Amino acid sequence: MVQSENGIRVAVIGGSGYVGGELLRLLLPHPAVKEVRAFSESHAGEPLGEVHPSLLHLEGGSFEAPDPAGAASWADVLFFALPHGKSQEVMEEVLAVDPGLVIDLAADFRIHDQDLYRLYYGEHKAPAALEGFVYGLADVLGEGLRGRKRIAVPGCFATAALLAVHPLAAEGLLAGTPTVFAVTGSTGSGAKPKRTTHHPVRAHNFFGYSQAGHRHEAEAAEQVRAWSGDPAAGLRILTHSAPIVRGIHATLAAHLKEPLEDPASLFRKVYGGRPFVSILDSPPELSAVVGTNYAHIHALSREGGRVVVVDCAEDNLVKGAAGQAVQCMNLALGLPETQGISFGGLYPC
Repeated sequence: MVQSENGIRVAVIGGSGYVGGELLRLLLPHPAVKEVRAFSESHAGEPLGEVHPSLLHLEGGSFEAPDPAGAASWADVLFFALPHGKSQEVMEEVLAVDPGLVIDLAADFRIHDQDLYRLYYGEHKAPAALEGFVYGLADVLGEGLRGRKRIAVPGCFATAALLAVHPLAAEGLLAGTPTVFAVTGSTGSGAKPKRTTHHPVRAHNFFGYSQAGHRHEAEAAEQVRAWSGDPAAGLRILTHSAPIVRGIHATLAAHLKEPLEDPASLFRKVYGGRPFVSILDSPPELSAVVGTNYAHIHALSREGGRVVVVDCAEDNLVKGAAGQAVQCMNLALGLPETQGISFGGLYPC
């Protein structure tokens, strides 16, 4: 894969949202990155630090007006951090210039089964562009991402749920559809204010949403089907909003075909050597991973080993979005996987 002589040139399309801001926070000081350009329709001409206060002390310049094809011609790595449905509108134009590495953080290119996609999102506007994209669950694929040129980063809920279910699905142990009870912070709703992110509503409140079927169930189902070999497999995700700013805590309950007395050993075997997944001896605390690219997992059996309960804690903006995207970049380009994203969190937070 072509890279600039003295470092990687990176473009971020849609850099004004929370995920875009996290991408810029990680990419601007990344040791392998030479130059970063950020594009935003709503904030063109504004300094990055005025839109994202966390960038005030980083030399990042200002947002530019959107130019996806021009950015793709210039950059070694092109990140899309646009709302769902927007990257598919310009992807064919972008791919026509044969860019180096394209990493999309929306749901546009995560799902290859068009019937499944249509069920949750409607008609796809650029189905032909799906062919080259791989689902970038970095902690499962690892070196399998090396050399890939088109990566779709998993959703935040899907990342937590799939990390919790992957060892069980890959071993063919699942009986029926597992359920994940998942809680997220207000940043999961995006930067644009709305009633459910308004502080008086959110601060001391707790509520469920998308209970009839969260859209991340589509990508999760496609992955579970591939791992288990069961074309009818799925994953039920019950999503909730909590009075916190960031983070996801997900609890999986799965019935098994045969008893598994020590699921922790299975999880340690599957994730052994994966730098950003830690298997704990007790249930994880969300505050331990906030702001980091780490996922903390705890697994136990109950009911004679016929049921396994798995907790997974992650940061929705880092592990569930921008951090995993940079991890995918590192793996695809053959860089050290942990480069630029191995920092610890803030505790207490």
